[in-house]
Amino acid sequence: MSTIIESHVAERDIKQLCDEIRKYNHIDPADYEKFNVKRGLRNSDGTGVMAGITGVCTVEGYYIDDGEKVPREGHLYFRGVNMEDIVNACIKEDRFGFEEVVYLLLFGTLPTKQQLDNFCNILAQCRELPDDFIEDMIMKAPSPNIMNKLSRSVLALYSYDENPDDTSIENVLRQCIHLIAQIPAIMVYAYQVKRRHYYRKSMYIHPMKPEFRTAQTILRSIRADKQFTDREAKLLDICLMLHAEHGGGNNSTFTSRVLTSSGTDTYATMAASIGSLKGPKHGGANIKVSEMVEHIKEGINDITDEGQVADFLRKIMRKEAGDGSGLIYGMGHAVYTLSDPRARILRAKAEEFAMGTEFEDEFRLLSLIEQLTPEIFNSHKTVKKAAMCANVDLYSGLVYKMLDIPPDLFTPIFTIARISGWSAHRMEELVSGGKIIRPAYKNNNVKHPYISIDNR
Repeated sequence: MSTIIESHVAERDIKQLCDEIRKYNHIDPADYEKFNVKRGLRNSDGTGVMAGITGVCTVEGYYIDDGEKVPREGHLYFRGVNMEDIVNACIKEDRFGFEEVVYLLLFGTLPTKQQLDNFCNILAQCRELPDDFIEDMIMKAPSPNIMNKLSRSVLALYSYDENPDDTSIENVLRQCIHLIAQIPAIMVYAYQVKRRHYYRKSMYIHPMKPEFRTAQTILRSIRADKQFTDREAKLLDICLMLHAEHGGGNNSTFTSRVLTSSGTDTYATMAASIGSLKGPKHGGANIKVSEMVEHIKEGINDITDEGQVADFLRKIMRKEAGDGSGLIYGMGHAVYTLSDPRARILRAKAEEFAMGTEFEDEFRLLSLIEQLTPEIFNSHKTVKKAAMCANVDLYSGLVYKMLDIPPDLFTPIFTIARISGWSAHRMEELVSGGKIIRPAYKNNNVKHPYISIDNR
């Protein structure tokens, strides 16, 4: 009984303290306009505030004409090379491409066949985790969230590095290559430990095959029988290519550059970026799409009926259904307007894999969400969008589901891909940045004198 009473007292105290927080942390939204504050580092037209220069990646979704933002088809360039050209070449030549993309992002140029083979061998040699790391850092402390486990494990690797704080390019490149190679293994071990501890299921750990590419390694590691098809592995490989990099302004990459600019170590930088990617407004959005799909399935009779789907989407917009946020996940993007090139590719691959299978209706539902949302959004918002497209998260969850990848790993797989982009931006910041990133904040408090504690 005393424990329950103490708990209730604590809850009451917390509520009172939170009331104080709300009372003294409210900012009038009008003040943002008054002081010309760029909320979210965005201009009033939705474009990003220019915070740096990069040669790593270009994200194109609109152009400016006479000061006006004009929608255009989206394009994504890695080191000046069109991402779609890389993906299409790999599909045409029936080969894996993620490691080639990693090489391009890190070193700035497309590798020759020999350079790519050598790089893949280096990654294979770096996949093994330090002695006792799996038992001491992963198995002994299960986590209900794999992203948190990835972040903690990356921080822990600092203690296993004989030269962790050296920020020379040579040392940082060594660290980044190891992390790119080791993140898949950390993810798999963390998931197996979660299966055993939280789901009470068998834990299975398979030795990694050095000749396998990253996508093959992931599928072999997460399946009890270690079996997968070449077609499945190459679909996952496409997902990794699409997620590898997306410019310096996305939240997790900007996090990487902010921490790098402070002079901190690689492990702290990457752990912080993982924390950013976990957020449902960023990398965690693919999970939110999957949850939204389940809400729709529970709320209507026919998920392929346009009228029923439209009605439910309106309920979501009115915060009467879904998670209550009023957001239709998987739709809209900070840069892309008419189309997201990553979503174009994933939509086509999802359709190819879904037709004639148990996933066909779900694909048709996602297509309806893509088709219906722009008009529904504009009918419910006072500020209209000239163009609104599906983003990569709308279809990535379905693709992972068709690959029998558990939802626990949706965002961690995003991490496996994106750490290559973070690494490229970290090294670019070290070479060319120079200044610590420190934006300004306007203080809106009225100054007042100190009052002694007896007179308050």
